[in-house]
Amino acid sequence: MILTIADTRLDTTHITNLYPVAIVETGEENETTHISLEWLETEGIGKVVVAGYAIVVSLQDGTKKDFFYHTKEELNKEIVSIQNQFISK
Repeated sequence: MILTIADTRLDTTHITNLYPVAIVETGEENETTHISLEWLETEGIGKVVVAGYAIVVSLQDGTKKDFFYHTKEELNKEIVSIQNQFISK
């Protein structure tokens, strides 16, 4: 199956992992890191500065693709789009 995320077509047979993350500032200059949405919503409230959100796709060849979203609403729209692609196949 071919999965489309943000106008990028990916062969699902090459995907080893796909997950959403929050991107937060580390406090070091312009450095950011990924954290789980669950941690952000339970432990991270008021503790971190959210720079955005992403869907991370790990591929069999060891590469990762990050698809960035400015808001959680944008991220959620893309997640629904991904779900709908799997449902329709």
